Amino acid sequence: MKPDYDVIVMGGGPAGSCVSTLLAQQGRRVLVVEKERFPRHHIGESLIPETYWPLKRMGVLDKIRQAGFTKKFSVQFASNDGRFSRPFYFFETNHHESAVTWQVLRSKFDALMLDHARESGAEVRQGTLVQDVLFDGERAVGVEIREAGDGARGPVERLSAHVLVDATGLNALLSSRLGLRLRDPKLRKAVVYSYFRGARRDPGVDHGATLVLRTPPGSNGWFWFIPLAEDVTSVGIVADPDYLFGGRGRDLEKIFAEEIERCAAVRSRVEHATRVDRHYTIQDYSFRSRRCSGPGYVMIGDAYGFLDPIYSTGVFLALKSAELAADAIERAFRAEDFSGETLGAHEPRLRRGVESFRKLVYAYYASDFSFGNFIAEHPECRANLIDLLVGNIFREGVDDIFEVMKDYCDIPPPLEFPPAPAAASSLAGK
Repeated sequence: MKPDYDVIVMGGGPAGSCVSTLLAQQGRRVLVVEKERFPRHHIGESLIPETYWPLKRMGVLDKIRQAGFTKKFSVQFASNDGRFSRPFYFFETNHHESAVTWQVLRSKFDALMLDHARESGAEVRQGTLVQDVLFDGERAVGVEIREAGDGARGPVERLSAHVLVDATGLNALLSSRLGLRLRDPKLRKAVVYSYFRGARRDPGVDHGATLVLRTPPGSNGWFWFIPLAEDVTSVGIVADPDYLFGGRGRDLEKIFAEEIERCAAVRSRVEHATRVDRHYTIQDYSFRSRRCSGPGYVMIGDAYGFLDPIYSTGVFLALKSAELAADAIERAFRAEDFSGETLGAHEPRLRRGVESFRKLVYAYYASDFSFGNFIAEHPECRANLIDLLVGNIFREGVDDIFEVMKDYCDIPPPLEFPPAPAAASSLAGK
């Protein structure tokens, strides 16, 4: 029997919006199932320049340009004693308009992206929960969905598709329930963040820069400072969870205030600002799936894996993995081959790119390592470092920087993946 849809996408964030847009534009019958109703709050507001290309392919760039988001030209780092590096301007190595990117309010950005998927031909159901993923043997064949929110227990609807796409973000529905999730033990971190109006920003071209500000010794952490529109700034601390919460309980307001007071580079920027939102927290989020696909399904974005917010790579990896998956799915339809191998043919390339970012993350967290000092001693590495920061992770030779960097800090080997369990016949009750 003909399935109800060609593709069912679980999750309507940037990854889900991107893959559904690209497939709908190819004439595929696509359903997006999103449990929340947009707009909704989400963290991950800083885009890196290489997001330009999947956004361009989607045909959504003009809408983003008109949305009033803050323009971002660079990223700058500060050491734990308050010394700032020279800004890393993306236009130093990229002379295309893509060198200028944006700091986005995710509630607005994500709604814009999901609306674009609908306008491109995808069917979108918000406020709808995927209650179960259905399998025929090891092949994913459909979903059970129902209305979500406010304790609603509406009727369950069963829908079938040739391909299921997991874009459920950090919930990672398939990798969690199928036992595919593998955590990175050395990147176990926690986040506390909020928003300020009137924080001090740098003038001119640096007005929209992302600042990465190391905290004083002891926390092995850092603050982000991300200027958004309407004079609102996103400020958050990332640190070891035992440090943030050990002995201080769960009083997020107290913890956040104490950490700002300890970090002069942040304190000087927010001391005359007004906090305009509550405090949020996320914990222990770094993981990867052992594989990105199986018979009839593929995982993209944070549902495949999340690394660390240090370089603002989350939205880029969401969009890039969605773009690669859309191409793989289209090839699967043309070949009438929905095996895991076909749907995940792009994974080796994607994994190599993620590993490049992972090495850069490890370098940042290495004690006594400074990118400023490293580049001062090895100016020939500056171009490769900027390419990594902008997301140009697939360029031949960009990883050469790590051959030099390994003399200054431990560069990790690729994440080891134990054999994955076989797919279940149903996820119900798991």
